[in-house]
Amino acid sequence: MIVPTEDTGYFGPESISRRVIGDPAAGVGGIRALFLQALHPRAMAGVAQHSNFADDFWPRLRRTAEYVTTVAFGTTEEADTAAAHVRRVHRSVRGIDEVTGLPYAADDPDLLRWVHVTEVSSFLDAVRRGGLRLTDEEADRFYAEQVTAAELLGATGIPSDRAAVARYLAEVRPELRASSVAREAAVRLALPPMPARVQLLTPARPAWAAVATLAYSLLPAWARRCYGLPGLPGTELAATLALRGLRSAALSVPPSLVPRRQDGSQGRRAPVAQSR
Repeated sequence: MIVPTEDTGYFGPESISRRVIGDPAAGVGGIRALFLQALHPRAMAGVAQHSNFADDFWPRLRRTAEYVTTVAFGTTEEADTAAAHVRRVHRSVRGIDEVTGLPYAADDPDLLRWVHVTEVSSFLDAVRRGGLRLTDEEADRFYAEQVTAAELLGATGIPSDRAAVARYLAEVRPELRASSVAREAAVRLALPPMPARVQLLTPARPAWAAVATLAYSLLPAWARRCYGLPGLPGTELAATLALRGLRSAALSVPPSLVPRRQDGSQGRRAPVAQSR
């Protein structure tokens, strides 16, 4: 008789994926990914033409965070259900990019690859710079594990280690530009809509601005130059130190105050984000 085993999802408790995505610094990495993703005109066109920045910013961010954490920490059934929903939404997101004049589709494997690589590379960069101890071998294992997450949405040709990710980013750079659409998205990301009461009576606005600025500072130098804001000498070191401080503060939160995951276990759900 075969005894059924517990469904721990595509990434089990000992996976590198759960260590990375569950780390507090991954949230800042998710915002970094958004700044980076906006530089791809055809990827950004789908977001600009099929969503409303003012009305949908926070719901979109929440949905994306829930999707990423479901795939990372949920059962295979939960992950498959969530991925199927995203694929259905992607089928209707298509059109003509006004920047390049080229057609785009959210389920285009090339665009899915871009979104995936910018996401996972941003997570990994943030958590390692934030202080999570990962060997280079473990970093490669993270990329290899995350190929499964990309394939759930229909992506193909996914780079599966640090060297392959670096080659991919170098190859795609000629397509990137800080278009007016990208700049508008970056400004909205830095200054998202908030109710007047929240802005006046809470520290939400300066707190978000500080985190968004930190996420931008974590971008590769070539991406910051693309936006025309390369930063000052020492920007990368300052960003790393600030991220380490933020991560340490998050880790000092008592376990009783940390939200529980869907499976009932305790863990930090990073506010990851990307343009899904």
